[in-house]
Amino acid sequence: MQQHIIHLPPFPRGFHIVDKHILSQIELPQSGILHIFLQHTSAGLCINENADPTVRIDFETVFNRLVPEGMSYYRHTMEGPDDMPAHIKAALVGHSVSVPVMNGRLALGTWQGIYLCEFRNNGGSRKLVVSVLP
Repeated sequence: MQQHIIHLPPFPRGFHIVDKHILSQIELPQSGILHIFLQHTSAGLCINENADPTVRIDFETVFNRLVPEGMSYYRHTMEGPDDMPAHIKAALVGHSVSVPVMNGRLALGTWQGIYLCEFRNNGGSRKLVVSVLP
């Protein structure tokens, strides 16, 4: 098994395809599993549509309606109005994805990409632990 720490550049709030950032820093085996774990509690990872960018805009809109900022019942408010909603959104999405590797490539579907779901206005650089299992 290989393991790598990958530092993603800061992304603005939203849903961002990060496949190329990850693949540019690792070498895939002919077959196996790529497991990606995000070491943060206010962002998430998921796999979804990689062709039409309006999908990512719609995700942002829906998540902001599901978990709005500035609600009076939030107690964790010291880090700003986007922080507690970011933690809740991250819990809904999750912090890891696994993708099969076939013929030296990720076996994603035709329209699939790996998203970093950045839920903070200024989340900064994010760190991934990437495990490549043959």
